[in-house]
Amino acid sequence: MNLNLSPGQQALLLWMLAASAGAFVGFGFDKWRAGRGGRRVAEATLLGISALGGWPGGLMGIVVFRHKSAKASFQLKFAAAFFVWAGLGYFAWRSVGG
Repeated sequence: MNLNLSPGQQALLLWMLAASAGAFVGFGFDKWRAGRGGRRVAEATLLGISALGGWPGGLMGIVVFRHKSAKASFQLKFAAAFFVWAGLGYFAWRSVGG
């Protein structure tokens, strides 16, 4: 399958994959630390990495780890992070040759 992606689009997709993996791991690590009483990952960090490319991985982390799924205030912020992620992704894709 030939997708004919520009080098910039390839880099953007790699960034989003890496950020999604980071967000997923971040949610999992935070859940793990929450169960052990250790130092937690800041909500701002989880939201930031989600908004800046890792929103799909963050969503998978919420679902798989069932972490932050009942906290309404976080869910509202995470929904807002989706719009940041989608907007940045759209404009970045367009600027690199989409």
